[in-house]
Amino acid sequence: MAKKEIVPEELTRSVFDLIGKDWTLITAGKEGKVNAMTASWGGMGVLWGRDVVFIFVRQSRYTKEFLDASDTFSLNFLDPKAYRPVQNYFGTVSGRDEDKFAESGLHTKEECDTPFIEESNTVLLCRKAGVFAMPESGMAPGIPERWYADHNDHTMYVGFIEKVLKED
Repeated sequence: MAKKEIVPEELTRSVFDLIGKDWTLITAGKEGKVNAMTASWGGMGVLWGRDVVFIFVRQSRYTKEFLDASDTFSLNFLDPKAYRPVQNYFGTVSGRDEDKFAESGLHTKEECDTPFIEESNTVLLCRKAGVFAMPESGMAPGIPERWYADHNDHTMYVGFIEKVLKED
């Protein structure tokens, strides 16, 4: 289905719904390959005078290698009623082990040198603005024990929103 460009202020869904409930697929490319992973942690806001997204990716995730190697990434929002099994798949299977796009039937396209998922109803094309380690020493009591017992910490990526594409 065709997508039209909108400005971020025209997003009508709450970020709490988009990311926290519906989930997003973070997509990035490197060396001619594309990988994606499911995420339900992140947000949107204003930083450094620009509209931004911020996402969190664990050290062990294969997608982290793609994010680190690329200047751009996308956040892809699919209808969870139709795609929840696919979202679960992208969150539990590593692209190191198999071609998740071939297995899932999803397709990638590229715009602004950024891969995105064609079946998405909303896409945020982002340019990396900052990458920040999240040391356990800076977290409130109880968080490291609950979320990082294995010390598989998150890295926070901040991206300038360069373009928003929405299903027509």
